[in-house]
Amino acid sequence: MGYKVKTFGMEIRPLKTMQELSSLDAMVNDFVTNNGVKRIISVSDSPTTDDKGETIGLVRVVAYED
Repeated sequence: MGYKVKTFGMEIRPLKTMQELSSLDAMVNDFVTNNGVKRIISVSDSPTTDDKGETIGLVRVVAYED
């Protein structure tokens, strides 16, 4: 038994945020289901920004038990 980390990324565009967050959730859920992940240790979201400080993306990190 060990620990692993998987990182997911999603571009965020104005007026499409809820749709993109749903897509990101679906990607993570598909990964968990398709890889038989039994126990998630941590989930963390962090925004990415452009040179003006505007949010342009989201990085989601999932730590899980192998």
